[in-house]
Amino acid sequence: MRRRVQTFNSRERRKTKVRSRIKGTAERPRISVFRSNKYIYAQAIDDEKRQTLAAYNSLKFRKESKGKKLTKSEEAFRVGEALGKILLKKNIKQAVFDRGYYKYTGRVAKLAEGLRKAGVKI
Repeated sequence: MRRRVQTFNSRERRKTKVRSRIKGTAERPRISVFRSNKYIYAQAIDDEKRQTLAAYNSLKFRKESKGKKLTKSEEAFRVGEALGKILLKKNIKQAVFDRGYYKYTGRVAKLAEGLRKAGVKI
């Protein structure tokens, strides 16, 4: 029981440390990432107005791709590309990447790569 409480507290500390340096605006929103064991979620947030501007996740991607079997890293890349396209349609060309308490490797890095490939400057 004690170990779980410690892990949770250290994660929260790390998340607040990362978020304290990052602010999203309407012109340059914060891209927030959540990673579960199965899926990855990303959303663009305007912190000044406290609004979500756009969101996309691998669950939506799986429904739209209709049975294409991809690795989780490839799915994260495609989620980044799709979110990037949505942002470009809304005329948002720059963003701030918020990795939360995750390390910038694996699926989180692939998502950022996908955003860059779509044309969003991070």
